[in-house]
Amino acid sequence: MRNNVARDYYAILGVDRSANDQELKRAYRRLARELHPDVNPAEEERFKEVTTAYEVLSDPQKRQIVDAGGDPLDPRGGAGFDGFGGFGGLSDVFEAFFGQGFGAGGGGRSRGPRGRVQAGSDALVRVTLDLEECATGSRKELTVDTAILCDLCVGSGSASGGKPTRCATCGGSGEVQSVQRSFLGQMVTARPCPTCSGAGEVVQDPCGKCSGAGRVRARRSITVDIPAGAGEGVRVRLAGQGEVGPGGGAAGDLYVEVRERPHPVFFRNGDDLHCTVRVPVVDAALGATIPMTTILGEEALVEVAAGTQPGAVVELRGQGMPQVRGGVRGTLHVHLDVVVPARLDHKQAEKLREFRDLRDEEPEVVSAASNHTGGLFSRLKEAFRGR
Repeated sequence: MRNNVARDYYAILGVDRSANDQELKRAYRRLARELHPDVNPAEEERFKEVTTAYEVLSDPQKRQIVDAGGDPLDPRGGAGFDGFGGFGGLSDVFEAFFGQGFGAGGGGRSRGPRGRVQAGSDALVRVTLDLEECATGSRKELTVDTAILCDLCVGSGSASGGKPTRCATCGGSGEVQSVQRSFLGQMVTARPCPTCSGAGEVVQDPCGKCSGAGRVRARRSITVDIPAGAGEGVRVRLAGQGEVGPGGGAAGDLYVEVRERPHPVFFRNGDDLHCTVRVPVVDAALGATIPMTTILGEEALVEVAAGTQPGAVVELRGQGMPQVRGGVRGTLHVHLDVVVPARLDHKQAEKLREFRDLRDEEPEVVSAASNHTGGLFSRLKEAFRGR
């Protein structure tokens, strides 16, 4: 038997069916902060469900389908019930999608005015940091260009501070209708009112600075603290620092996204760092202690064991990048590049010949039977075999 029960998007978002756009956005933001995978990985599926519910209810056409008992995301075309999904007929289907009524004298169902005051949008600004700044954390002064509250009318949009009045063109409905005839009968189409832009009200004496919008664009400076361990793509949220909404509505959030500048010595992989140290062949054979400076400017010692082979890696735990949450530092992987001298003077060459005679070793063509050392050729074969 087919399941005919449509999803309750209002219950998923935790709002009443009468919730306006601002209430929907406020509920979504609260749940998104709580359920985001970066904060709560176990709630990833619920986060996706909440996001879907918000996208559906914030779309006027999809919300009409929900209010009519259907599901706009249903693979059967939005039906929550048999036939036309619980609608009264063909005219209700078109009306749910387009706000239109069909038939003799059929009038379009009004969605109502959207209101002059609306919540503002979020804003995004990027900042480029050196790897050292990412490791230690950094405080940055940034210049942002966003809509801010008009200081002349304080968001009212009126030069005298008066309240807006009902729009004479649409009578406060926020939309105007036009009638057309088609093969299905009379069709009434609703569109946003050109006078009030769908708000349902107008300001009679617009502010000379913001022209009645209640907000103006301005460049301003802000201070942001980038936490230690932040890296490429990490975003820092500054609540209420985004775009002020139309009519002086509440400001959205500002997100500062980190861009990480490549480092000349260290390569980052998550919380771990990698670097290469060139080791003379004699030091690789006899062993050595090599001092180096870490990303935090601390002195560390790299212990090269006697007999170190090319490609060996020394791990310095706790010398990598700090985690954003918890502060635990990763590992610094020091890759050892054993350097064979390209030129030797007479005395050096003679000493090496003496060393060769003492070792009494001969070059060998490596075969599968004789390769017990896991040399380069063996590693290459394994790589090509996909091992």
